[in-house]
Amino acid sequence: MKIKHLLAFIIFGFIFNIIGTLFKIQHWPYASEILTIGTLIKVIFGILLIYKILTTDKFKDFLNL
Repeated sequence: MKIKHLLAFIIFGFIFNIIGTLFKIQHWPYASEILTIGTLIKVIFGILLIYKILTTDKFKDFLNL
């Protein structure tokens, strides 16, 4: 998986957390589920990002140029 895809998913996780926080503040339903999904997305793809960084030999390969 390319680095830009990993970063896109992490940003997607942050967006989910922001929306979940809005739902929580407004006391709308499913706020906890949205926050959980956003956190899981960030954790899973954060681990994949760290793995990619640690297993890359060259910086150019890391950026997939």
